[in-house]
Amino acid sequence: MPDERSGSALPSVGFDAAWCATDLGEYRACRYTYERYLYESLPPLDSNQFTGTFQWLGGTRGLDPEQVAKLNDLAGDLAARNLSLPQDFVTFQTSANLYGSLDEVSVTGCWTDISQPLPSPVEPGSFLVRFLRDQQDCVIWYLYLRSSGEAFVVHSHLDYEYEFEAQRDGEETESDLDDAEEQRAAILWCAPSFEEFAHRFWIENRLWHAVNGGNLSQLEPQLRNYLHHYAPGVSA
Repeated sequence: MPDERSGSALPSVGFDAAWCATDLGEYRACRYTYERYLYESLPPLDSNQFTGTFQWLGGTRGLDPEQVAKLNDLAGDLAARNLSLPQDFVTFQTSANLYGSLDEVSVTGCWTDISQPLPSPVEPGSFLVRFLRDQQDCVIWYLYLRSSGEAFVVHSHLDYEYEFEAQRDGEETESDLDDAEEQRAAILWCAPSFEEFAHRFWIENRLWHAVNGGNLSQLEPQLRNYLHHYAPGVSA
């Protein structure tokens, strides 16, 4: 499990900030399957490209009817709690060509697994929606939704769907859902929007293939610049 975490909380969010990912070859080391990297250490992304249309991934091409039905059901559950899904998340998860693309690029076997609304263990009225998990549940990513309309991406080593079901059934787990301090430490902010999370995840997993396969010559400028953030002046 990763063990490096940001030492400061984002004031507007209330959680520590860290990016959970694997290595980028010689450009960024990783001691385990995953590492928690200080969010401030990451290469900056151009926020102007995050318009909710995912043009950097080719844009949307048609809808997946099954996913539309699932997202409509989820949206209905959230509406009953005065919450809503961010539109970029809905666009991605219902698009026939975008849905599952994070699974396809993942080098650690991550897969899309969208949960029903899960109550936040630290903020009454806020909810988590799991959307992506590591194949061995080393890390799980969630939308974090607040009644104010604020929505961002967090990750945790805890599967809160399992945790709440175990609590309901009287089963013991290693986590104490009633310990707010423990739970706040277990939830880490990692992106201000779903699209920004998806973009960084997509970039880093593509780069992993390139740097570990020794195939850097064909990298587009955006990915090349991402690597140069870690090794300025090094030719990729």
